[in-house]
Amino acid sequence: MPRILITPRIALYEDEIEERFIRASGPGGQNVNKVATAVQLRFDARRSPSLPDDVRARLARLAGRRLTDDGILIITAQAHRTQERNRDEARRRLIDLLRAAAVPPRPRHPTRPSLGSRTRRLEGKTKRGRVKALRRTPVD
Repeated sequence: MPRILITPRIALYEDEIEERFIRASGPGGQNVNKVATAVQLRFDARRSPSLPDDVRARLARLAGRRLTDDGILIITAQAHRTQERNRDEARRRLIDLLRAAAVPPRPRHPTRPSLGSRTRRLEGKTKRGRVKALRRTPVD
């Protein structure tokens, strides 16, 4: 069975991806009205045996509205006039999304504000306080 290589650790089976050809929206004259050139790629991310759990979780966050409640990722490509180019475009976008989800986030190392930044902050607060003090009515 052919596989689509995502990263050295992750590869998808071809049968995990379902493609449907639909009519594209927008201008295009007769071609757009009679030929189903747009492709709707569907990938069941929730039930895919190829994805590790951490990648699946990051994919859900990255996919946003493209992921249905059932965990199916839907990518629609309709920029080109041919089915083949739209199909390649949809697959490329799926691979890019999966590669982005495969990258683990860098751990955050808390830093302390520098002396200069603290000084500037306090000087700004003092200056602002003086401006507000000048607005007050003088006390007799």
